[in-house]
Amino acid sequence: MTTTTNDTLIAADSDRGIDIERVFDAPLARVWAAHSRIEQLVQWWGRGNTLDVERWEFRRGGHWRFVEHAEGEAHGFEGRFREIEPERRIVWSFEWDGMPAHVCIDEITFTDLGDGRTKVGTHTQFHTPDERDGMLQSGMESGINDGYRALDALLARG
Repeated sequence: MTTTTNDTLIAADSDRGIDIERVFDAPLARVWAAHSRIEQLVQWWGRGNTLDVERWEFRRGGHWRFVEHAEGEAHGFEGRFREIEPERRIVWSFEWDGMPAHVCIDEITFTDLGDGRTKVGTHTQFHTPDERDGMLQSGMESGINDGYRALDALLARG
């Protein structure tokens, strides 16, 4: 399965992964800050919805947990940071309360395109193809696109 919506490419690989790619009209340092500084992250990660940050330990081994509030419901997400290479990549575990104990690993990479734009790529690896397919069927695509539209708005504000 490969879909492209609002310039976001989302593709299931042949095994247990999902690849996501998006180019943002902002320099690398700005896109990195929007992913690493919690005061900026909360403005887009929750798709514009209220986001409670229960934990944010942005360091190797650190724990993060967010609860997004939307349409009268609460949706929790959490994980731990495996690797952080400033302005290059973040590797973290990711678990959604809607699929408890189905932990995946996200590797988020940042590429300076040299023209004031930055490419963000995410490779998500699941334990099984069924877990990957469950996430794809969960509404993940619309959530990613909503979040990236909110990130576009944040980046445009400067």
